[in-house]
Amino acid sequence: MDRNISKRIEEIAVMLTEQLSIVETLGELDSVNKIYEIFSQMPYYKDNPKDIKFVDVINDNLGRKSLIVTLRGKKGNSKKTVIMIGHTDTVGISDFGNIKEYANKPYELTDMLKEVSLPEEVRRDLESGEYLFGRGLFDMKTGDAIIMAIMEDISNNIEEFEGNLIFCAVCDEEGNSGGMLSCVPELVKMQEKEGFEYLALLDTDYMTSEYEGDENKYVYVGTVGKLMPSFYIVGKETHVGESFKGLDPNQIASAITSRINLNTDFCDIAEGEVSLPPITLKQRDLKPEYSAQIAKTSTLFFNYATHCSTPDEVLIKMKIAATKAFDSAIESLNNEYSRFCELSKRDYVKLPWESRVLTYEELYNKVKDEIGSKVDEHMKEYESKMLNDSSIDQRDFSLKMVEELHKLWSNKEPVVIVYFTPPYYPHIYIEGKSPKERVLLDAVANAVNTTKTDYNLVYKKFFPYISDLSYGACPKDPSIIHALKSNMPGFGSKYYLPLEDMQKLDLPVLDIGSFGKDAHKFTERIEKKYSFEVAPVLVYKTIMNLLG
Repeated sequence: MDRNISKRIEEIAVMLTEQLSIVETLGELDSVNKIYEIFSQMPYYKDNPKDIKFVDVINDNLGRKSLIVTLRGKKGNSKKTVIMIGHTDTVGISDFGNIKEYANKPYELTDMLKEVSLPEEVRRDLESGEYLFGRGLFDMKTGDAIIMAIMEDISNNIEEFEGNLIFCAVCDEEGNSGGMLSCVPELVKMQEKEGFEYLALLDTDYMTSEYEGDENKYVYVGTVGKLMPSFYIVGKETHVGESFKGLDPNQIASAITSRINLNTDFCDIAEGEVSLPPITLKQRDLKPEYSAQIAKTSTLFFNYATHCSTPDEVLIKMKIAATKAFDSAIESLNNEYSRFCELSKRDYVKLPWESRVLTYEELYNKVKDEIGSKVDEHMKEYESKMLNDSSIDQRDFSLKMVEELHKLWSNKEPVVIVYFTPPYYPHIYIEGKSPKERVLLDAVANAVNTTKTDYNLVYKKFFPYISDLSYGACPKDPSIIHALKSNMPGFGSKYYLPLEDMQKLDLPVLDIGSFGKDAHKFTERIEKKYSFEVAPVLVYKTIMNLLG
């Protein structure tokens, strides 16, 4: 690898950063076009223009595209192929305030920040000269630049390169992963058509300190997963002047939150690495107006990280947790009612409420037992009607499906319905059980152990941030997939996930990224030496080790 590649990486990283590409804006198209332009100027792609192709995002109102770039070695006829991914979009720039015009201009921004009040650590990094600032420079256009510069370097001596590289520059990673989800089926088609032997899926997304004072620099083999277990809670309405005659769904929701939120009982532990506990992403009642009546229904959902728990297992855990929470809410309510009766000199009679928790699939079966195939017809019609309204996002779409199904049920007593809200990101746990996993583990270990540097390099089993790496594989057990699909309303219509193609890819994954700090903050920055000099060596060595 060319020793001067670090300068080229910085050059490309800055060019990409200067192209503003906020998620869900047309800037995403401009960013992908800029990557296309850079590749098109390389001699290899002037001779092989068909090795660069755009991939449309499925059902996208903005007409966004991703880019798939292939590099074919001319030494021998190896079909061994490493797939690399990097996202081209960023979060917004409103957090930059009155200097937002410099947000995507790294050199100018780094100078401008000298005049801004900054936290002590940020000021120290700025004054050191070792960091470069900019929206997207860290998350993750430096990572894109690493891939692009390595491919350019290899292409300049393509006659001596054996094997193949594929780079997917994907849009919408900061949103709904539309770019990656569109590329997965295309990668399967390429594999079937050209006979590529896919070895691994490599991301160069960012890496940062995991705790205060952490001096390690990480390489991650495998990735964390994500589910969003959700709860639709039906109480019993009443006038606020007769509050003990009703059952407040907000009280049940709060009990569920208290039982699940940040509860480390729900952490996955694999080889000593611990997933974060669940945390709420939304909790609200569904009462549309103000009145002196308590709410009838409420909802909440959680971010649930996984290392080894599958959707069917999480569903069971959440059903048990909701049942215990429901029981505790009823017990608390009876205790308070008993005290109220004592204070009011009234006779206490235990309140009539009983806990009841169903999964979405169980609710569907109960309704079907009552009205037969009419439920299928009604729900399909309702689903089609909602699909015509683009203002309904995936989360609300699933909730409305649950609401509508519950309306069809004759039983109107209090109940909690447990279901999954999109999106779903499978975890990928690299245990070394398959030949591909063992090859990847060896390739990474060799890259880390043979790279001479002052940094303390450590490789771990799970990339800790939700990413498009999750779409390199998914569970193959039919019962797991059934639990997911039958309890995620809108799956296959509003929410698209190419499960079969993900199963066909079935790739071990890893992340080797630039190092920096404060992703998604206006102080987002990379450390130049590690990002431009060390991370590229690790990426290059891992690729070459994989290809043998």
